[in-house]
Amino acid sequence: MHLKRQEVPKRWPIERKGTTYVVRPRFNLKNGVPVLVVLRNMLNLAKNRKEVKRAIHLKQILVNGKIVRDEKNSVSLFDTISIIPSNEHYRIELSKGKKFDLRRIKESESMGKIAKVIGKKILRGKKVQINLSDGNNIISEMKCNTNDSILLNMKSKKPEKCIPFKENAKAVVFEGKHMGESGKVEKISHEHKMAEINVEGKKVNVLIKQIIVVE
Repeated sequence: MHLKRQEVPKRWPIERKGTTYVVRPRFNLKNGVPVLVVLRNMLNLAKNRKEVKRAIHLKQILVNGKIVRDEKNSVSLFDTISIIPSNEHYRIELSKGKKFDLRRIKESESMGKIAKVIGKKILRGKKVQINLSDGNNIISEMKCNTNDSILLNMKSKKPEKCIPFKENAKAVVFEGKHMGESGKVEKISHEHKMAEINVEGKKVNVLIKQIIVVE
C-alpha cells in the first residue's frame, strides 16, 4: 500500500510535486522516514527503488548496526545508517527547516544512539526498567531520571552514559513550532513543564516533552 505524496509527513525531505504516490513505511509513519527515501532522496545513492532493493539484497545497508532487509523499514531521529561499500556512516537529525537531515559521523559513533527517558518502572526483584522515546526498554541500575537522555549502545542494548536534563545542557527541539532548533537550556520550570532555550542568542520557550538533551 502506497502513500499519496501530498499526505507525506512534513519532516520528509521530498518534493511536494512529482509522482502521485510514494512508499509507505511499515511502521512509524509520523516520526520516521523509509530507508528508500533516505538512500534515494537524501543521499542520492540510488536512482530508483530497484537499485535500493539491490543494495539491501547484497546486505550493504545497516541501520543502528543491523542489516536492513526491507526498503520500507522506517528510520527515526538519531538512528544511524551505514553504507558498507563506501564505509560511510550518517545520523538522522532535524534541519532548521524542520526536515529530516543527515550528518556524517565516524564509524566508532555508528553504534551509539541518544534517546530520551520517558519513564521508569520497578520490576520484580527491584530491577529498574527505563523506558525510552525510541521504543526501547532497558533494564539498568544507571541513575537516570525522566527527561534525561541515555546514550545507548545499539549492539549490546546497554546504556553507555546518562545525559542529565539540566541548565546549560544542549537540547534539540523535535516537535512543535521550534522543531529543528537547538541550543543551551537556560531555565527549567517543572511546574509549567517548560524550558527556556537559547537558540543562537534568541530565547525560546518550549514544552519539556518537545525537547531532548544531547550533551
